[in-house]
Amino acid sequence: MMSVLEKIAEAVLDGDEQAASQLVQTALAESRPAKQILDQGLLAGMTEVGRRFRDGEYFLPEVLVAAEAMKKAMDVLRPSLSAQGVRAEARAVIGTVRGDLHDIGKNLVATMLASAGFEVEDLGVDVSPEQFIEACHREPAQLVALSALLTTTMSEMRKIAERIRQSLAPSPRILIGGAPVTQHYADEIGADGYGRDAATGAEVAKRLCMPS
Repeated sequence: MMSVLEKIAEAVLDGDEQAASQLVQTALAESRPAKQILDQGLLAGMTEVGRRFRDGEYFLPEVLVAAEAMKKAMDVLRPSLSAQGVRAEARAVIGTVRGDLHDIGKNLVATMLASAGFEVEDLGVDVSPEQFIEACHREPAQLVALSALLTTTMSEMRKIAERIRQSLAPSPRILIGGAPVTQHYADEIGADGYGRDAATGAEVAKRLCMPS
């Protein structure tokens, strides 16, 4: 018989918003710690979603409904996390670079980063270097994630990476990704990591910012 935490993970996998939210309420009623519900329930489910996506067992629609289920359940859990003093292990700032209005891939990476335990600030699309810098000044971030879908906007990634290294000390780690982006380009501009897809990007981010 599955525990309530296993059932939460299963509900996320199934993309069942109502079940995920109700099961979180049940776990809280059983006086389970909010961090345990998060780690062993919601994040465990989304970690498996990420694995299935990476291995070609899940596709974008399944990932999006799972992410929505987690989001609804997090709305239930968040007050208890705050009350119990639970904070994210690291903070990430993410955005699609200036001149590029594509957001599906970026949104998916943001979801996967949250599922990996990051607090995520999503700056949206068409984001200038200055906006990334301002976001990191408002609250320090351990990671800046840059997305581009157009070859014509990839040069913005280099500009942002240079500005971040010039303006922020210590500098956050820089992760880049998007259809035209390669590991070679990441090395060329001095990025710390490259994600060939959303799930891999989140795994790379976790290795960069949460080595333990």
